[in-house]
Amino acid sequence: MKDIALVTGGSRGLGRAIAIQLAQDGYHIWLNYSINQTAAEEVKSKIESLGKECKLLPFDVGSKEAVRDVLGTEISRLDKDNERIAALVNNAGITSDNLFYWMEDESWEKVINTNLNSFFYVTKPIVEHMFLNKYGYIVNMSSLAGEFGNPGQTNYSASKAGLIAATKSLARELARINILVNCVTPGLIESDMTDELKTNKPLLKRIPLSRFGKPEEVANVVSFLCSKKASYLVGAVIPINGGFA
Repeated sequence: MKDIALVTGGSRGLGRAIAIQLAQDGYHIWLNYSINQTAAEEVKSKIESLGKECKLLPFDVGSKEAVRDVLGTEISRLDKDNERIAALVNNAGITSDNLFYWMEDESWEKVINTNLNSFFYVTKPIVEHMFLNKYGYIVNMSSLAGEFGNPGQTNYSASKAGLIAATKSLARELARINILVNCVTPGLIESDMTDELKTNKPLLKRIPLSRFGKPEEVANVVSFLCSKKASYLVGAVIPINGGFA
């Protein structure tokens, strides 16, 4: 049986590291991206160099029509006797930061739609497929902000907290049919977005390890959650934050 993992927002950052790690684990990859085709092609080449197939799926996770058209078509093409979607990593997300007093409607709606509504749009057709196989792993990428909140990120924090709650509820629904749903909450991870924060000494003092995490360290935990090693984990929320407090 050819096991496929769908990773949303997989062209860069955490998504890139997760897709490559899952390919190393033996999965063939469906790699979703929205805009950066060049980066997505680079990830595809890397995965294929590992001897695994990688199908690029360009669509906006915040558009239910685009998601269902693309995924519906791709799922219908699967060879039911030889292929199955065995893992889903809901990684795609955006920020649009501002203090709540000055936050525009558009910033609120876009972040909630891309980060939280997309969970429903993408996961629904995948669950319908997994339900038939009575097998699968779903990992939702939340955030430190979803646990603690963060000034200037009311919209982002709300979306990520929603993912935590959705994980716990869906996990209780699907465990009986061997579909395991869990969540990770990365803290400060090295990326283009966090480069300017790496010298922030007060911030580093809140991290017992005294450093930012690496995308590969998050990918390792996701890898575990998409394997039989995590066969008794249901509805878990795993912090990957170096002990941030």
